[in-house]
Amino acid sequence: MLPATPLFVVEVRGVPVMFKAESLQPIGAFKIRGAWHRLTALNPEQRASGVVAYSSGNHAQGVAWAARRLGMPAVIVMPSDAPARKRDQTLALGAEVVSYDRMTESREKIAAHLAHARGAVLVPPFDDPWVIEGQGSIGIEVLTQVAEMKLPDPTHVVTPCGGGGLASGVALALPDAQMTIVEPAGWDDMCRSLEAGWIESVGDNPPPTACDSLQTMQPSPLTFDVLSRRGATGVTVSEAEVRAAQRWAAAQLRLVVEPGGAAALAAVLAGKVDPVPGMLVVLSGGNADPAAYARAIAPEAQADRQPVEA
Repeated sequence: MLPATPLFVVEVRGVPVMFKAESLQPIGAFKIRGAWHRLTALNPEQRASGVVAYSSGNHAQGVAWAARRLGMPAVIVMPSDAPARKRDQTLALGAEVVSYDRMTESREKIAAHLAHARGAVLVPPFDDPWVIEGQGSIGIEVLTQVAEMKLPDPTHVVTPCGGGGLASGVALALPDAQMTIVEPAGWDDMCRSLEAGWIESVGDNPPPTACDSLQTMQPSPLTFDVLSRRGATGVTVSEAEVRAAQRWAAAQLRLVVEPGGAAALAAVLAGKVDPVPGMLVVLSGGNADPAAYARAIAPEAQADRQPVEA
């Protein structure tokens, strides 16, 4: 059983908005929910053979954390350009790390080969019913918290989106809430897929982004199906808007939030999603690279701040 993460309420442009601080999870991100839910469902024989996962960092740490506590081996396929802090933390949790080139190699194929060779269970970061169900525990937890705090049930949920596991899990847990997913500009495969009605990829040569946790090449059929059936819509945010959100989270919530984890907040602060009563914004992760985070919140970075009345 994982500890509940805090639910904060802060006004944005005069409207009370709820913020779910998944950045305060034991591994610094919501990914621990899906990883724990999936690994605890394995039988003794499967646990003995271990698991293989692929991730740029947060799912990697979630799987490594759960595997360590359950006494099973874990192998994580990580991109060679993954943040050093996330790679180091994954190794520190006892997992084996296998590197690959994000733009020229398929992490899915590498992981599938390793899982087959080792007789291990493959644990995808989002394209898995158990993982999606685990991420959806955020929504169930929020319902308990709003009841205790005498707040309204969420009417509109805004979440960062990479592969869509978080968004689809919460969409299933909170079926009456409007869903908006947020991606970095140029990595808007889910946004464009939802608008088109079929799966789209990011295409060739997507731009660099600090939101490493949201860099997926195309949605999975499973998460796309859930979000499209729920009528979810999407918006994109710029790198400057993400940095502004990181600064706002530090100043208003006293939270360190990594770029990908700040994407949903960035959309609200930039006016791309209007705050409404009952809005829930998920701050999905806090594993920021120290040097990059220092630059993002430094006084000289204030020039790209988006004006927001808190």
